[in-house]
Formats: sequence, structure tokens, C-alpha cells
Amino acid sequence: MNLPSIGFRPRLLDSLKDYDRTRLMADVNAGLTVGVVALPLAMAFAIASGAKPEAGIFTAIIAGFLISALGGSRVQIGGPAGAFIVIIYGIIEKYGLANLLISTIFAGMLLFAMGVFRLGSLIRYIPVPIVIGFTNGIAVLVALSQLKDFLGLKIDKMPGDFFAQIKVLALQVHTLDVTTLALAGASLVIMFSWPAVFRVRENGTRSMLYRHPRLMQLLKPLPSPIIVLILSTLAVTLLNLPVATIGTKFGGIPQGLPQFQLPQFSWVLVKQLIAPTVTIALLGAIESLLCARVSDNLIGDRHDPNQELMAQGIANVVTPFFGGLPATGTVARTVTNIRTGATSPIAGMVHALTLVSIVLIAAPLAKNIPLAALAAILLHVAYNMGEWHEFVRLVHFSLNYRILLLSTFLLTVIIDLTAAVEVGLVLACVFFIYRVSSLTRIERLAPESLPHPTASGVAVYSIFGSLFFGAVGKMEALLDPQAAPGAAMILKMQQLINLDTTGLDALETVHRTLLARGCQLILVGPNHQPLSLMTRTGFLDRLGAENCVADLAHALDRANFLAGAKAAA
Repeated sequence: MNLPSIGFRPRLLDSLKDYDRTRLMADVNAGLTVGVVALPLAMAFAIASGAKPEAGIFTAIIAGFLISALGGSRVQIGGPAGAFIVIIYGIIEKYGLANLLISTIFAGMLLFAMGVFRLGSLIRYIPVPIVIGFTNGIAVLVALSQLKDFLGLKIDKMPGDFFAQIKVLALQVHTLDVTTLALAGASLVIMFSWPAVFRVRENGTRSMLYRHPRLMQLLKPLPSPIIVLILSTLAVTLLNLPVATIGTKFGGIPQGLPQFQLPQFSWVLVKQLIAPTVTIALLGAIESLLCARVSDNLIGDRHDPNQELMAQGIANVVTPFFGGLPATGTVARTVTNIRTGATSPIAGMVHALTLVSIVLIAAPLAKNIPLAALAAILLHVAYNMGEWHEFVRLVHFSLNYRILLLSTFLLTVIIDLTAAVEVGLVLACVFFIYRVSSLTRIERLAPESLPHPTASGVAVYSIFGSLFFGAVGKMEALLDPQAAPGAAMILKMQQLINLDTTGLDALETVHRTLLARGCQLILVGPNHQPLSLMTRTGFLDRLGAENCVADLAHALDRANFLAGAKAAA
């Protein structure tokens, strides 16, 4: 499966070289573990997104298998992600589930095209404060969306708008169910404290479980979401707790494989789905490539971002035909995959097959899973998703950085991710233009700093930085009639690293204005890029080859000659 014309080569092909039984067993063990971890997360993500729990499971199965089999990372696990919850919920609320599926298909096509045209590396250029801002904003929205089930509030359907959610929660807080809150609270405590049970403290003390080696060996491999799922389901079943469950809300999970079905299609509606499509594609690309970079750091590898985008694209095109949701790379499951010994994409494929086995065998058991426990799992996910320490560290960064991060965060929470990223990128560009333009300087050189004396009527300037559309205002100082020389103006360009067409136009204006005053512009040592632009546009021909010299000494000789000629005339 190697298509040279578009560079399509899954990492699986390279990983199978020298593949042996030892690596296979390691991948199977990792895949089984991740499959078990993925089950509660997939259901929770789907329910929080406004879909049925099986939609999340089918997404983890189909997209997870395709992303691993076709992707550009050796260990990345794909599937439904917490970052998509708010986006999916808003699209379903506004356009309906069928149109979400259509948007996902088109987003998959867009992702594949991004990979084909080698745009994967460009995602890395999104500024860090924008990524942190929208990630923290999504985490806040995910946590807010789970308060209904966490508190057991009697709310039929949560609105998609942030302020509307706050209002509905405040109006219905009197319907809080103590049993649901107690179950959810206990689940959340377990989620946060479970890793600490197996941690050896700095003073050498251990938990009581270490006194029972067999029990320790049995429990240690189990991740906290599974522990919460098992214990909460047992509590509901054995104690007959009156709380909302998957069975009471959705009737359970179908015991079978997903069926192929065509989403309802309408060209009239497709025209309205451009924004949701771009949002899904953009978020999917950012999340998957950020996750791949995290995995690279953990295993010392290097992923192929364009191949990863093509795999993400294929997965998001195929999955909706089986009732699945948008999919991307997932950090938590990928890290679990790495820590349990995965060596190749086979582990991700086993993870998908593990979920298939669970659906075929144990689906009926899911009806007693309480929604409160799933809400607690997602609150834990939201907490780990956000980089909250970055808010504390803001005092150590520039005002531009703070504005960029906070504006992206607030716009994500209050409006939506698309607006947040758009405004964030515009602000980042504006701040970058301002920063670069502030570095550009034009300074007049003192006569004593020159190689040899200059004649009267000769002025020497040096330009530093980049002469582009954001910095052309700096050229106005050269046009001041009171400061203008009489015979020649020398402009040192050795430290000019970039010149754009607007900067060249400003340079041409200086040249014409000086000529009108009987003064000649002389350029010294332009670098390759500015020299190339001036040559291609014909500016050097208009300036005259004799007025563009390699060093300052020759420029002074030329200027003194012009000054002498003008004085003689």
C-alpha cells in the first residue's frame, strides 16, 4: 500500500519489518488494555455529545482500527475525543445528527486533502497560546456539560450556549438528587485517588494493598475508569439505586456490529455545513498531530504528519456510514498504549478488535452503568485536558501572550472554537507584525564611525531588520526635508534580512524624492533576498548599477565624487 504520487505509506508497513512473536505479544497486551480503557470513555464522549453510547463505541472500533492501520504514527490510538464533545453537541443541536454525519464525511475529505498537499507540518505553526487557550476552553465546557448528570438535575436537554447552560443549571439546581451526587462524588474521588493507591511515597510508605500481593497484582493493571465503571454498576445493580443509567435513558447498547447506512443528504443543507466541516477538520488535525508529537516524545520516534492526516481523513469518511462520530488521535489512550508496551500499530488494531468482542459478548451488562459515573469520568478527563498551570504562569509572559491566550480561552467558552481560533490567529499575526516592525530600525551613522571622512552634503544611514508592509513607516525619516542631504544618501543594507514589495515601493519613493531634490541614493551590500527582488522588479536598473556597491568604503568614494561634482557645478 504505497502510492508514491501522493506519498501514501502507512507506518504499519515499516513497523512490520523484523516483527516477531515477542513484539506481537506486547502489542496484544497493550491493545487489550487500551480497548478496556476506551470502552467507558467512548460511551461517555458519545453521551456528552448528544448521541447514543453505541455511537462512541462504533467510532472507537472503526476509526480506531483505520487510524492505526493507515496512520503515520507507530503507537497513536484514534477514536472519539473529549475535545469534540462541545463541537459535536453544538452541531447536533443546530443541524441534527444526520448533518453531523455529513459534516464529518466532508471534514474527512478535507483532512485527506490536507495530507495529500503536505499541509501536516503547517499545523505546528499554530501559536502555543492559541492551542492552550482553546484546549482549556473546551475543558471548561466539557466539565460544564457534565454537571447535569453529575448532580442528577431534572433537565431534559442542555442548551449549547454557555450562558444558557449556566442559566438552566441555576434554575434547576433545586432538583439535585442526593443519591446521584453521592455516587458521582465517590466515582470522582476514585478517579483521582486510584493512581495514588499504587504509588510509593517519598518516605517509603505504601498503601495497605501492598500487604496483599495477589490482590495488588490483580488490581494494578486496571485503569481508574474501569474501576469506576465496575464499582458504580455493581452499586446500582446490588443496591437498586434510583439513578439514571444507560438502560433507563437509551435502553442499553445493541449487541451486534454496526450496520452500513447512508446519511440523509441534501445539497440545500450542505451549503450551511461549511463552518461545522472546517471546525471538525481543523480540530481533528490539531488534536491528532499534537497527540502524535506527545507520543514521539515518549518513545523517541518521529511520526509522518501528512500520512497521519490522510489516515484521519479516511477514518472520518468511513465512520459516519456506520453511525459513528468525528474521530481523532487521543492522548490518554495513546499514553496508555505506550505505557503498556505497544511497539507497532498492531496494538491499536487489537484495541479496536477488543471493543468488538466486548460489544458482541458483554453489551447487555451496560444497561446498569450509571450516567453519574460517566459524568465523573468526563470531569476527570476535562481536568487532565486543561493546562491550568498556564494561567498561573501568565504573569511571566508578555502582554501579547496573555491577550492571545485569554482571548482564545474566553471566545472558546463564550462563542465557539472556530471564532476563537480565527480571532486568535488574526491577533497572533497582528502581534507578530508589530513585534517584527518594532525590531526594524533606521539609524544615522556618526561621521567618526565611518572608514574615512565624507564630503559636505553626504549622509549615511543603516537599516536593521525587515523592511515590509508593517515597517515602511520607518522610511519616512529619510524623506524629512530638513534632514535630507544635498548630494548623496548612503543606505547600508547588510543587516536588512527581508524586503517585500511594499518595502520596495517605499524604497522607490525615497529614490524618486531624493532625485527630485538633486540627491542620489546609494545602496550598500544588499543581501540575497532584497537584491533578488530589486533586480527582478527593475529597481536596480532605475537606480543605476554604479549606485549599488558591495561595501561602505566604495559607497563613500561614490558619494564624495557626487558631492564634488555638484559643488563644481
